[in-house]
Amino acid sequence: MRRTRPAASTLAVSAVAYAVTVFLLLPTILIVPMSFGPDQYLRFPPAGFTLHWYAVYFTDADWIGATLFSVKIAVLTAIAATLIGTLISVALVRGRLPLKRLFELLVVGPVIVPNIALAIAMFLVFDRLRLTGTTLGFVAAHTALAMPFVVFTILASLYRFDSDLERAALSCGANPLQAFLLVTLPQISPGIISAALFAFIISFDEPVISFFISNLDNRSLPRKMFEDIDYNISPTLAAVATMLTALTLLALVLGHLLKRRSNHP
Repeated sequence: MRRTRPAASTLAVSAVAYAVTVFLLLPTILIVPMSFGPDQYLRFPPAGFTLHWYAVYFTDADWIGATLFSVKIAVLTAIAATLIGTLISVALVRGRLPLKRLFELLVVGPVIVPNIALAIAMFLVFDRLRLTGTTLGFVAAHTALAMPFVVFTILASLYRFDSDLERAALSCGANPLQAFLLVTLPQISPGIISAALFAFIISFDEPVISFFISNLDNRSLPRKMFEDIDYNISPTLAAVATMLTALTLLALVLGHLLKRRSNHP
């Protein structure tokens, strides 16, 4: 069979899409070589090559403290968001919730509402509850922010799962909890792990809400980066941004591989 050539309109749309993608990614790509420059300020192209700014990051107590705090918050957020998101997803697919559409709207609320509005609202509430700057406050805020992405990811796995397998387990004497833990959960586990990775990245990279609910004692890594932009712009920022980009790409690749595995069991 002869292969049909793509239409000129298709090629034009593809060219525009690639051009827009390159334009959006170009600032991120430029940050990487700037993080290896020897100068005391950000410069492109760099005049040489050095790992000095990475060494500055790893030997600075403030940078490491902010990083460890962000990692702790992100891990706890991934656990909380995944547990709650799994229960919500199962309830939406298997349960008979009253006002189900309204509940779904509440779940996607953090995506619809601007982050700055959420940040102000959370600051006003958390300040009265004395949760500002606390681990519990950060985890609660980031869990709410990550919940839509977790639910969407797990819902996709549940909708692809053959519910006849669960019914077969029930007919063989298993109770609903055993059927879920022994049959459903292993089948949707790639989607759950992928959702946990998304929740981790969303929490670790979140700058706006973290800026509002943090304090001088407990600062996230994005808050620390904002402060350095104001007072001390150095290639260390580029080094941190490069490492954050690499971590995000790694998580996205792992999530994509897990998603492909769940699509092709």
